[in-house]
Amino acid sequence: MTIIWTIIIGFVIGLIARALMPGRDPAGFIITTVLGIAGALVGSLLGRVFGFYGEGQPASLIMSVVGAILLLVAYRYLAPVTSAGRS
Repeated sequence: MTIIWTIIIGFVIGLIARALMPGRDPAGFIITTVLGIAGALVGSLLGRVFGFYGEGQPASLIMSVVGAILLLVAYRYLAPVTSAGRS
């Protein structure tokens, strides 16, 4: 049951991050979920670095969304730019 909750919460965090980040992202359910789960991990690591969380404490919703937004920004800068009109 824990894995199912992780997927659901990751999807919600990914949706919030994509809604707060301007621009068009053609990502589906899986990419959005992975973005949210990875964002929670990044948010937890950042929280530990800045002293917000102790060892073993999960990230809050806000830090998870911040982590997901950071990953989304990094993805946009590192992903190649493609045009729909070119082959």
